[in-house]
Amino acid sequence: MTDLPRLAIRLHGGIDSRRCAALARHAEACGFNSVWFAENPYQRGVLPSATACAIATERINIGIGIFNPYNRHPTLMAMEIGALDEISDGRAMLGIGSGVPEWINKIVPYDKPLSGLRDAALIARSLLSGEAVSHEGVKFSARGVKLEFNLARDRVPLYLAAMADRSLKLCGELADGLIIGNMCPPSYTRRAIKIMNEGAKKAGRPVPSEIVKYIPCVVRSDSEAARNAVKPAIAATLAAYWELYKSAPNVRSTIIDDSGISADAFIGAMERAADGESATQALSDSFVAAYAVAGTAEECFEQCRILGRNGVTELALSFLSDEPEADMSLFSEAIAARHHA
Repeated sequence: MTDLPRLAIRLHGGIDSRRCAALARHAEACGFNSVWFAENPYQRGVLPSATACAIATERINIGIGIFNPYNRHPTLMAMEIGALDEISDGRAMLGIGSGVPEWINKIVPYDKPLSGLRDAALIARSLLSGEAVSHEGVKFSARGVKLEFNLARDRVPLYLAAMADRSLKLCGELADGLIIGNMCPPSYTRRAIKIMNEGAKKAGRPVPSEIVKYIPCVVRSDSEAARNAVKPAIAATLAAYWELYKSAPNVRSTIIDDSGISADAFIGAMERAADGESATQALSDSFVAAYAVAGTAEECFEQCRILGRNGVTELALSFLSDEPEADMSLFSEAIAARHHA
């Protein structure tokens, strides 16, 4: 069982705060370790939901994954996460990423993203350790700033979301953990950890110990039904990423490389889906194996173990079901059965 990652649930700003709190309560009851919040532009800001979850639960960790510094200055990130950590009695986690270029450019110029990520991490990390910060950055600065309230603990864990090589090295230099987003195939994790560890070694610090992976999930009593149910979400997410990252070819390569799907087959499936062919027909089961956890509870359990063997320490599942509580319960029961076998 040691290769089974801790389980988390991934929520987002498309879900209202009351529903998020109910899902977090159920996840906690099922033994899940964390709830992670993805904040996408122009949906709900996730802090109200994260706060609702903190109040509604007692044990489960509350992670923000991610904030970006273009629409939230790192000093504001620290103010908000420090307060969230206070109300949750030390259960908050901060994830920072550079954001999606096509979204950011709608409000401010998306330039020097790596420098911006470095500045944000340095400023927020220091403030959330109770330090006074004087940092003159390339993109973001803080001059003699210190949080004016007592923090709940000595430091709040900092995660960086990274896909490209330079940001992975930066994660190794500065962060406590790495967030790997949706649509990165399992074997990508091994490569990402290697690059991240190189960054840590160069900085002369311990390697980050936490690897969080976001992934869509469908649990069904019928394996084929589960795979077919997850394919529309895979097709829609891949199509969206392909468009949003058109100015970032290195990210596009990350999505395809080592997926077990050739570039021609990948592009062909995306084109057929865009032309109106159903995702069930356009996408082979190879797409499910590369980008999702889907099948019976037992099959999903084994897929999670594969991800764990690739280095994932926590798996944040996006349950694509009208009844995610039922899916969480199935996972919990499968794990309990394995423990007692």
